Amino acid sequence: MAFGIKRQELQEWKEKVKRGEIAFLTHYWLDDRFPEMRTVTKVGCSDLDKLLKWGEAYGIPARALHHRSEYPHFDLFGERQITILTKENMLQQLERFK
Repeated sequence: MAFGIKRQELQEWKEKVKRGEIAFLTHYWLDDRFPEMRTVTKVGCSDLDKLLKWGEAYGIPARALHHRSEYPHFDLFGERQITILTKENMLQQLERFK
């Protein structure tokens, strides 16, 4: 279950993804499979080659890609989320959820 973001933020992420940009969206997240995790970052891009190369650069295997209609994305959480958001200079994505 996702929560903690505004409709406008989601819309902006979707538009960036559709334009073929690498887009980041972090939100609160509850999933019984990962009870210790509280946030997830969706990294999406409609250009699959671009997104797969991005993931490969961070050691994320292609099998981790979520093929969601117009919004293919990787889910980042835990240490990987922090490491990647730090490298991408996107820590403000996490700061707001502390």
